[in-house]
Amino acid sequence: MTLKKLSIIGLIILLSTNGFSQNYEAKVDSIMSLMTLQEKIGQTVMYGGSWDQTGPIVGSDNGKYIREGHMGAMLNAMSVKGTRDLQKVAIEETRLGIPLLFGYDVIHGHRTIFPINLGLSASWDLKMVEESSRIAAEEASAEGIHWTFAPMIDVSREPRWGRISEGAGEDVYLNSEVAKAYVRGFQGEDLSKSNTILACAKHYVAYGAAQAGRDYHTTNMSDGELRNVYLPPFKAAVDAGVETFMSAFNELNGVPTSGNKYTLRDILRGEWDFEGFVVSDYTSINEMVQHGFAKDSIDAARIGMNAGVDMDMMGHIYRKNLKALVEEGKVPEQFINEACKRILLAKYKLGLFDDPYRYIDENRENTTKYKPEFLAKAREIAAASSVLLQNRNETLPLSSTSKSIAFIGPLVKDEYNIIGNWAAKGDRNGKAVSVFEGVSEYLKPKQIQYAKGCEILKDDTSGFDEAISVSKKANEIVLVMGEGHHMSGEAASRTNLRIPGVQTELIKKIREANPNKKITLVLMNGRPINLSEEVNLVDAILEVWFPGTMGGAATADLLFGKVNPSGKLTVTFPRNVGQVPIYYNMKNTGRPIPQSNPKQDYKSNYIDVPNTPLFVFGHGLSYTNFEYSDLKLSSNTFGFTDELSASVTITNSGSFDGHEIVQLYIHDKVGSVTRPVKELKGFQKLFLKKGESKTVTFAISAEDLKFYNTEKEYTVEPGEFEVAIAPSSDFKFKNTITLID
Repeated sequence: MTLKKLSIIGLIILLSTNGFSQNYEAKVDSIMSLMTLQEKIGQTVMYGGSWDQTGPIVGSDNGKYIREGHMGAMLNAMSVKGTRDLQKVAIEETRLGIPLLFGYDVIHGHRTIFPINLGLSASWDLKMVEESSRIAAEEASAEGIHWTFAPMIDVSREPRWGRISEGAGEDVYLNSEVAKAYVRGFQGEDLSKSNTILACAKHYVAYGAAQAGRDYHTTNMSDGELRNVYLPPFKAAVDAGVETFMSAFNELNGVPTSGNKYTLRDILRGEWDFEGFVVSDYTSINEMVQHGFAKDSIDAARIGMNAGVDMDMMGHIYRKNLKALVEEGKVPEQFINEACKRILLAKYKLGLFDDPYRYIDENRENTTKYKPEFLAKAREIAAASSVLLQNRNETLPLSSTSKSIAFIGPLVKDEYNIIGNWAAKGDRNGKAVSVFEGVSEYLKPKQIQYAKGCEILKDDTSGFDEAISVSKKANEIVLVMGEGHHMSGEAASRTNLRIPGVQTELIKKIREANPNKKITLVLMNGRPINLSEEVNLVDAILEVWFPGTMGGAATADLLFGKVNPSGKLTVTFPRNVGQVPIYYNMKNTGRPIPQSNPKQDYKSNYIDVPNTPLFVFGHGLSYTNFEYSDLKLSSNTFGFTDELSASVTITNSGSFDGHEIVQLYIHDKVGSVTRPVKELKGFQKLFLKKGESKTVTFAISAEDLKFYNTEKEYTVEPGEFEVAIAPSSDFKFKNTITLID
């Protein structure tokens, strides 16, 4: 090793050993003073490892690029041995010894897999969201990972879009609160601790509104819609201290988001003062050529950096082109310096300059994954995320003393699909607990009748006869059906929202053979499903989404009443795909349907189905009953600096202890721009023993009523507002408050 190399490494170590309380920027500035332009550009480059593949391979020579200082981060590189070997090259075989940053898609768990994000949001439990991402960070960091590409906080009202499974549904407020919880969980309170990882707010922005629900497709909307619906969760993530952002695949109003100066530099940097770095989605800078926005890859590199994308994921765009673009005056060198500095600052915050191998510990790697307490928490969270959609005649809970219960369907014994899409390094063949395994904790073998019946997708009905025969022998029937894990997530858009294959046909046959038996449908899926037929064929429907590693055990806990269902929908379930998009906080038309005569002509309605969905936002049943009474307002008027309270009494009038999710909704009756018919503005989850009553109180201030007007001002206007506290979005307002100037 040369004397010059030793002196550079010594300087870096000296700058890093003064403690994390020192000014990071001064340290980074000192290192950057030693860097060439090409080395600075190298920090903006991410290539992929061979541990996993999450997109098309453009081609790379990782060892060569690391040694030459042409790579600052790696995607899909993990394990203590793997990351140590790569980090050793970066530290010991490069001129400056700058550590690599390792990123991976830790979306809803790393080894211990939790419910898919849409399911987890149905818990309405921010503590559980934070706990799940904290556990994910523990496991991921133990395998050398520094950075996750989560949370996905795209508001989406589009069930055809496969990636709706990765978010928190259709509501702005709930998405914002969930975003903050994920960031807290991943990043912890101190990024310098070796069990934390960088969070990444994605996909910036409006990706969840892609036309026709088709992935990667175009998005068009007004600036008001963008600011009032799609931007707020990202602002919430900034406020929570998220360290990184990811630009999206879609174009927005004619400009691809990876080349969108308005959203990246003007809003994210200018209005919100975001200080972290922005990474492109996988080759999304390259794809501006296919969009017809860049003439070639050189032009795409120019547009991406000038717009404000600091790091190029997998595209080879920045490494190959930025130096020449700077020399030609087409990209300001200042932009390269700023991007490099942001990336180095993140590495400092993680403590990688203090100890590049701090995440690399064989003992921690071996003892952290699948800890018993992690699995117990995964079981608890999976149960809390499940939604009881229907329960006629108290079909559920089942009794463990039942003489015989038939379990039928392609997902009864499934361990592969149950952990869902984007399941990181979750074990699909051994660790995951199937529904069959779960119910076996409650029933003896002689009580269980089983038949697969059919596959998820195939049109093969050869298993029907066995399934029907098994159903006839049982006292009760449980069907476990739904999508395959690959049918939702990225590049998994669907135009048919029904349960796939011949599964519904099998349900019909079983009902015909058992007209008087109670039938329960357990659903696994990653999106809202059209259940317009199934609601009339079965007695109970339990939506468990893809519930994760302990999903089968959690499902059994719910079926047999050890856990009382408490989840509620965070996305609307349509009657058919023709209603899409359908969501609770729509706006009125000039010809709304009158409540007194919903079939009146020349109103905004369909002629073949009601306007209403099959299951509304916020819907979710329990084995007990909750009564709402005595809504009180501390005042009917308030000023811009005042706060009033709204309270209601909740009584558990049923026979089971249980949790209830209480929801606050407000409607701005008249605005300078039209306002939604109702908006969620608060929620509380409370536990009530049978017979118990509690008072729930919400504070309301002018801040809760703000919106962006046509002048792009975030403001509130005086006037009348309707207020309701309800168990779901299906209610009529009865109370009004007035904001006075």
